[in-house]
Amino acid sequence: MKQPAAGTPASAALTRLGLAFDVHAYDHDPTAASYGLEAAEALAVPPAVVFKTLLVSGDDGGLAVGVVPVDRQLDLKAMAAALGRKRVAMAEPAVAERVTGYVVGGISPIGQKKALPTVVDSSASGLARIYVSGGRRGLDISLAPADLVAATRATLAPIAR
Repeated sequence: MKQPAAGTPASAALTRLGLAFDVHAYDHDPTAASYGLEAAEALAVPPAVVFKTLLVSGDDGGLAVGVVPVDRQLDLKAMAAALGRKRVAMAEPAVAERVTGYVVGGISPIGQKKALPTVVDSSASGLARIYVSGGRRGLDISLAPADLVAATRATLAPIAR
């Protein structure tokens, strides 16, 4: 387990849970069109193993987290079904930042200020390791998909399209 010099809530949570992970820092380009695709390129890994963290708001106002590969999109109907809701919409970036404690482009599914219902795309289950934001732009964490599910109490469902 490699620890960054300055930890993030994500790395602290994984350490507290005793889960194995590696930290990968890279030079973030603020003009990058896609933070996730930038991470995949910088880390020299296929985009299908790098996952982005997206917040949705349900028709009841409740928030939830969807985790999907960076080269795909979140299927809102599938996400709603996975959560047992009629529909969901993308949460406003300011709301996502306030609720998670992270900035957009650096929102980790792990170590958020408040535990939210989390759904990880089922494509993760076929991979040995996946990469997710480590809690700031230019920092990713790699770990076993089962450890991500355990750390976030997530469910697996086909939510990417």
